[in-house]
Amino acid sequence: MATRLPAIFFGHGNPMNAISTNEYTQAWSAIGAALPRPRAVLVISAHWYLPGTHVTAMRQPRTIHDFGGFPRELYEVRYPAPGDPPLAQRVRDLLAPADVTLDENWGLDHGTWSVLVHVYPDADVPVVQLAIDETKPPAYHYELAKRLAPLRDEGVLIVGSGNVVHNLHAYAWGRHPVEPFDWAVRFEQRARNFISAGDHEPLVDYEALGRDALLSVPTPEHYLPLLYVIATQQPGDEVTYPVEGGDGGSISMLSVRVG
Repeated sequence: MATRLPAIFFGHGNPMNAISTNEYTQAWSAIGAALPRPRAVLVISAHWYLPGTHVTAMRQPRTIHDFGGFPRELYEVRYPAPGDPPLAQRVRDLLAPADVTLDENWGLDHGTWSVLVHVYPDADVPVVQLAIDETKPPAYHYELAKRLAPLRDEGVLIVGSGNVVHNLHAYAWGRHPVEPFDWAVRFEQRARNFISAGDHEPLVDYEALGRDALLSVPTPEHYLPLLYVIATQQPGDEVTYPVEGGDGGSISMLSVRVG
């Protein structure tokens, strides 16, 4: 029997992390070095958020530079990992009866490659992306993600890429480091407590957690990838937090490993 792979949520933060060496990117590299080599990676990125459920099905996904105003060096990054059309079809089958489109146009956005360029720098592990349907509520995504759990026993590393706390309106854009806002600290800690306890219902219904949650998750796209990861948790899976910290006061860089 193949080794069951973990599922990992990465707080990806600033796109500049793709070309930076810092405590976060070094930790991502260490995670990749320590993991059993997967046959493929399935990524749920905050940055593929649109109506409908899509999965990349091309053999050679393009590198998408889905941001603006950054140094030229960042736009020159290419992450030429191959795709995996059979895995795309497997994802489609697992998610049935949900209507899943096999997509030939998207590629790998920065939520995916800004992390994987450190985790698998040789870009030699096939990568498939799964879109997040913006028309569906968190409970739908959590239940949908449960159907992906068998992939962990099939050599596939399931990755969510977003941020537990992501409020750019409150972000400190200056060059000096700032302490995280109190509401960001409180919400992240509550989320960690629920994750560690295996109590997923409050995390799915996060808006009911009050003002701290609404400030930390003003829009859902960076938070929902976390639900895709924790939904695959199996009995006996240990939960750890291999990366911690924050950026700009209102971005959590927390990573969550299940299994």
